[in-house]
Formats: sequence, structure tokens, C-alpha cells
Amino acid sequence: MKVLKFGSVCLGSADRMKQVSHIVSNTPGCIVILSAMEETTQALEDISNYLYRKNIEGANEIINRLEARYLMEISGIYSTEEAKTAAIEFVTEKINYVRSFTKDLFTLFEERIVLAQGELLSSGIFHLLLVEQGIDAKLIQAADFMRTDKNKEPDPVYIKEKLTGLLAENPDAAAYVTQGYICRNAYGEIDDLRSSGGSDYTASLVGAAINAEEIQIWTDSDRMQNNNPAYVHTAKPIEQLSFDEAAELAYFGDKILHPTCVLPAKMANVPVRLLNMLEPQAQGTLISNKLSQGTIKAVAAKDGIIAIQIKSGRMLLAHGFLRKVFEVFDFHQTSIDMIVTSEVGVSVTIDNDRYLKEILDDLKKFGTVSVDKDMALICVVGDLDWHNVGFESKVLNAVKTLPVRMISYGGSNFNVSFLVDSKDKPDALRLLNEELF
Repeated sequence: MKVLKFGSVCLGSADRMKQVSHIVSNTPGCIVILSAMEETTQALEDISNYLYRKNIEGANEIINRLEARYLMEISGIYSTEEAKTAAIEFVTEKINYVRSFTKDLFTLFEERIVLAQGELLSSGIFHLLLVEQGIDAKLIQAADFMRTDKNKEPDPVYIKEKLTGLLAENPDAAAYVTQGYICRNAYGEIDDLRSSGGSDYTASLVGAAINAEEIQIWTDSDRMQNNNPAYVHTAKPIEQLSFDEAAELAYFGDKILHPTCVLPAKMANVPVRLLNMLEPQAQGTLISNKLSQGTIKAVAAKDGIIAIQIKSGRMLLAHGFLRKVFEVFDFHQTSIDMIVTSEVGVSVTIDNDRYLKEILDDLKKFGTVSVDKDMALICVVGDLDWHNVGFESKVLNAVKTLPVRMISYGGSNFNVSFLVDSKDKPDALRLLNEELF
């Protein structure tokens, strides 16, 4: 059995929803996990913000706008009047439920219920579409099997038990449709997995619970693209990555799966495949526990990096010096991306300048501080275990004509990173592509 997850962009219009139904119809016995339709979650968040401020007029305006949009989409999604009528009744019921929250006290508890309506709307509408097409699809509610414990962590034993039972009630269904993001907490209240990755996390948990053949994450673009096509015209999608290699790339773009999202799949040894709605016949990128030995897989880059260097003669053999430096960044809620040290100094990179002035002021207590802004962090990912002689030298040889500010290797077996001026990024990507691929 396969698990298919479709994000909000994949459900953004009648045509896209029909395309999703075509993909599902060609994958018999699958579990389909849906995000809310495009822009719906933002609308529900706006409604909640108005209700927190007791602005009923503002909330109702967005509710009416959301209802009109859904009713307009319905006319293009379904072919029969019977299906259109059923969908209109379903949408009207859900929207009226949201509207009912304009009359009572609004708290975090109510907000979670309101936000959950996006996934409930998309899954209900999609289920009706499959039924209209003659597909034996069953709608199951995520709140009936997805639960977190008192530590706000998913409860895998509960999820497996409840989900297996729900599937067993309709063992011959051609498809099972459910919602991403939604769960219940340890107290039985409607809650969500937003902080952990939302619908991708749901797909990973479901795939692990049923020991799925494969988890498919569908999007409308290539999530895993080798190099940057804006600078390297020979860039191509990556066919296969290990979970560890994908984790290294996660920092370099929000289109790449976050390691937390796929951890249940990794632990259960269930492969995850990233697929492109615009090229449904393509093989996509397969992420699994399999590592292709002696192979470099990808090059990624990120702009807007700031390098900070702290030099101090007092650092030599000074106990606790690094701890004090790190505490400055921790106090100002700023993550460090890369770090290199010597006996007289330490250099770090950050990608958030919100508290840069305060950080610099605090660091000056420990030594002389210098800053390089507008830098680019470039990462080469693959099997870069130190026993594999020569890979690191190939990476550095590729950029031998460029000034390199920092180099990091040895933090993991899958990554060599270095820092260059942003203006040198295009040349660095091009040279790496020529040398490595």
C-alpha cells in the first residue's frame, strides 16, 4: 500500500484537483493525505485573528469571501448536478460551522478547530469527486487515529492501532482519503502537527504505521534539483538520496523535506518519493536509507549569510570560551549554521540579522569582532566519509580560483560546506558542476 500526500498548491483549482484524482485512480488501494486548498489556511488564520480581537465584521467578510470561492470552484470540479449539490451542501455546512464561532468566546481551543476546517473541506470535496468518478473511496477522519501524547509528540502505538482498525472496516476500498495536519492531543482536543511539519509529517507517520510500500509527496515543482538552474543550465533532478543526505540539503530550501517530517519513515525504513505534478510520469526523487557509496549527489547554495569572527588572545586554552560565545547567540534566539575554530579565534555564520547589533555588542566582551555580510553558503552533499580519499580535494580544486571565507568538513559524513561572497556564487556553482558532475 502506498501513501500519497498532496499539498495545498496541488489542490489550488478544479483542474488540479481533477489531476490529483487521476493520479489516485492509477494507484489502487492507496491512502491519500490532503492539505487544505491553496490560500485556505491563510484565510482561516485571518478569521481567527479577527475573532481574537472581537472584530466580527472583519471575520464575516473573510468567511463570506472564502465561501464564495469554494462555491465557485465546485462548479468546475464536478460533472453531475447530483455531485455539485452534495458538494454545495457539504461546503455550506462547514462554512456555517466556522461562522458559528463569531458568536462565542474565542480561545486557542476554538482556533485549532477553525484551522482544521481547511483540511476537512479539501478532503470532503475530493472524496465526493472520487465517488462521482466511480471510485470506491472511503473518507476517514485524521482525528480518529492521529494523536499526540502529553509531550506533544505523536503516539505511534495509538496511531497504528486506530488506523489499522479503520482500514480493516473497508479492506477492499480503492482509496482512503484523510487529512494532513489534524490530530487530537493527549486530552482528546482537536490539535495540529503544524510545528512539526504538518501534512508531510502526517504522511510519514501514516506510512510508518502501515509499513507502506512507499510514501509519495506530490508538489507542483521539483523539490530536489541538482545545483541551481538559474546559474547552471545543465542542472537536473536528483534520482536518489539517503535520508541523511536529504537532511543536509534541508537547510537550503523550504521545498526540501525537513528531517523531522520524515523521521518516522526513516526509522520504519519506508522510502519517500518526491514527485512533480507538472511531470507525473517522471520518476521523481527517491529518499531512503540506502546510501550510494562513493557518489556526490548534489550542490546547494543559500544567500543572505553573515560571517562573524571573534579573535581573542585569551581564547588559548581558555575553559568555557566557546560556551560563552554560543550563549550570546542562544540569548538572542539566533541559530548558528556553520562554525570553524582556531587557537586564537572562532568564526560562525548566521542567516538572520534581526539581532545582529545586539549580538556584536555582546561578543565584543570576549575579543575583537569582525563581520562579513552578503555571503553565500555552498554545500556539496554525498558520500563524503573521510575514508573516501579525494572527494574533498575535488571540491576545493573546483573553486581554487575563488576566494573562500570559511570551510567546514567533518561535522557529518555527507557534507562539505564553504562560504564565498555572494557575487562569486554563480561561478562557484558552475565550477562545481563542471568538476563534480
